[in-house]
Amino acid sequence: MKIAVGNDHRGVAAKQRIATVLNGLGHELIDLGATISGSADYPDFAIPVAEVVAGGGADRGILICATGHGMCIVANKVHGIRAVNCRDVVDAEMSRLHNDANVLCLSADLLGEEAIERMVRTWLETKFEGGRHARRLDKISRYENDQSVKS
Repeated sequence: MKIAVGNDHRGVAAKQRIATVLNGLGHELIDLGATISGSADYPDFAIPVAEVVAGGGADRGILICATGHGMCIVANKVHGIRAVNCRDVVDAEMSRLHNDANVLCLSADLLGEEAIERMVRTWLETKFEGGRHARRLDKISRYENDQSVKS
């Protein structure tokens, strides 16, 4: 898979760890994040990652900031994005099984290296269940499409 990764200044080190995981799993990394730890605004990285995923240039996206909250809020503004802010492996797994999440948002400050690695692996390896969950996602897509027509 092609995975777009974005981070602000707080997520530089976490992105490097995630890059190692992605490479080890044979995925292609599209790095759209900050490379230095000087102050950077998370929307400047969340929007490009979300747009690349929504446009089909990447299969999924991963975003990292201090808490993951800001990145998640911004990414979900992009049509077609289902971003989730996960705190543990169960969150990561369920976001794929039931929500077909296409952007994973993580906290650089609140999660340890091992937790981040397990969550990324689980999130990438878990397949969407479909069924009743697909029906629910279709409802979200219909609403999204209706709203974009009204804009």
